Amino acid sequence: MRAIIPAAGVGERLRPLTLTKPKVLLPVAGKPILGHIYDRLIRSGIDEITVIVGHFAEQVKAYSCQNYSLKFQFVEQTERRGLGHAVGLGLDETAEPVLIILGDTILEMDYAAFVAQKENIIGVMPVADPRRFGVVLLQDGWITRLVEKPEQPISNLAIAGIYLIQDGSKLKSAINHLIEHDIRTKNEYQLTDALQVMLNKGERFTTAPIEHCYDCGTWETLLETNRYLLSQSPDSQPIQRDSCIIPPVYIAPGVEIKQSVVGPNVSLSQGIKVYQSIISDAIVDENAVIKRAILEHTLISANSVIEGTQNRSEVGNNLHSKLS
Repeated sequence: MRAIIPAAGVGERLRPLTLTKPKVLLPVAGKPILGHIYDRLIRSGIDEITVIVGHFAEQVKAYSCQNYSLKFQFVEQTERRGLGHAVGLGLDETAEPVLIILGDTILEMDYAAFVAQKENIIGVMPVADPRRFGVVLLQDGWITRLVEKPEQPISNLAIAGIYLIQDGSKLKSAINHLIEHDIRTKNEYQLTDALQVMLNKGERFTTAPIEHCYDCGTWETLLETNRYLLSQSPDSQPIQRDSCIIPPVYIAPGVEIKQSVVGPNVSLSQGIKVYQSIISDAIVDENAVIKRAILEHTLISANSVIEGTQNRSEVGNNLHSKLS
């Protein structure tokens, strides 16, 4: 079975980090978001993946091909016209099953059981504010209606970012229908609307409950996902002779830490140098330098230099920050 991963998003809510790196390659618990998704797909037996790329496409291609022995196809979305449009670029007229999984969401679930289903199936989970999501309405276990970001919620069951379509050509036809008739929601061609077209034509859809859905679309949710994934990882960090490491943490090989306190819930990528600092609840991207700083609840992007900063709780990007 083939999987399609839409990964062309600009990641505006994660700026300035995404000014130099695509959202799907931002690190969380020691690995890019996309890497966590690949790992889970591999465990389900999927080895053919179509990635819809756009923002910093070459970085996505390089990371994928250099780190994974999968059958990759990369399709560029040159215009941001919505999730439905992006998925449509990855589909063809082949009447075979296809798995669709969003590139900025890490799901904890039984992937193998999900892809073994013989019905069209959508992962769902209850949410407090359905207006932020595509939602489904159920009757006797079958979906009767799908609505993208409803102003008046019809249900609290939100689509959790994973879909199994038994005949990819039918979804392709439904997306083409939206484009040909210029049917948009919030000025974009939505995947939810295409699935409703399929439903209107007699296709049946059921749902699978998703217990844990970790969104990586904002800096708050990225930090939350980092906390969870670190808590699930084995504690095997290198001993730092003159520093205190408080698990859970991820420290890449070769990271230099001197006279500092690191943790809990900290992810340090390769090439980082930390001197006389205290860091907790943070993600620090590669080659950053942190000196005499106190950082908490923080994202620091690659190549940043942070010096003498206290209680910083904002996103940094390729910056030199010094407290005078």
